[in-house]
Amino acid sequence: MGWNVIVVLWSFLSLGFLLAFFVHKISLHLPTTFEKSHVHLLFQDLIRYGKTKQHLKRYNWLRVFDIPKRWFWHFYAVSVGWNGLLMALSLYLILQKRPYPLWLTDILGFLRGVQRDDSQVPQVSTLLVQLLLWIHSLRRLLECLLVSVFSEGTIHVVQYLFGLGYYIILGFTVICSDHLDVGIGATEIIGGYIWYLLNLCDIYCMFLLLLSGTGSLFQLYWFPVAGTVLFIWASLLQHRSLVLLARLRTGRSGTVETLAHRVPNGGWFELVSCPHYLAELLIYVSLSLVVGGRSLTWWLVVLYVFFNQALAAQLCHEFYISKFKSYPRHRNAFIPFVL
Repeated sequence: MGWNVIVVLWSFLSLGFLLAFFVHKISLHLPTTFEKSHVHLLFQDLIRYGKTKQHLKRYNWLRVFDIPKRWFWHFYAVSVGWNGLLMALSLYLILQKRPYPLWLTDILGFLRGVQRDDSQVPQVSTLLVQLLLWIHSLRRLLECLLVSVFSEGTIHVVQYLFGLGYYIILGFTVICSDHLDVGIGATEIIGGYIWYLLNLCDIYCMFLLLLSGTGSLFQLYWFPVAGTVLFIWASLLQHRSLVLLARLRTGRSGTVETLAHRVPNGGWFELVSCPHYLAELLIYVSLSLVVGGRSLTWWLVVLYVFFNQALAAQLCHEFYISKFKSYPRHRNAFIPFVL
């Protein structure tokens, strides 16, 4: 038994972006002389991208590491290919009732910090998560290529390399979440209760959960269904938000008229500055539900996505407020009425 590398990795990323969020918030209240320091400029250069980076006072040598933001589609192309391959492999193994190949079990054993299990066949819930993740990546790829209108914004080469590796690690994370204990203990029971209270699920389902004492029926049947429904709704929310953003730069005919930034309106933009980031978080919450809502690994992924998207949304929100004097002050950055 060794270190669970995949848990350590997502914990590290979650804490890293949480720290970055608070460091940025604190830096807003520091003396202006601090803004000229090398550490501050390097930090801001690493956490910003796109429009939030355009007016950042940077050293010329930092621009050497700039990559066009429109290359975002590379991330989703990698995900469609890699996670599509893993999905096809899982489908084949399930149909043939065969375990993972040795090369993959060796990698999973290293990531989980446990001895290799040569006999486990992929679970159907894992295949469903892979399918939803692949659909999400394909949709985002098509949106980047056919819907979004990118300006001359840039991202840092470190962000680009991270994005390329992100979906590869995510593919391994899905399979690592496949190796869960079948039994359901007190932690899972409490988790089921908390999840219900946080999401205001159906009272009848809660009644069944309380009567069962273990919540296994709820997790096996209702969680995947609820997760799939949430995935569809969040995907529609994200797509609608991206369409509204694209229309700010296109005319009625669909041709690009400007690359200038404008105030987005309509839909959930009336509540938050970045509803597409909120939708991204909800998509990952839905995937955690599909695996039964009891995978520590997936909730760590959700935690990472929360802090990552919260930081990006906060930077966008500050950009809108600083650029547009008439920007609606009632809007939050990320989560309506909260953040």
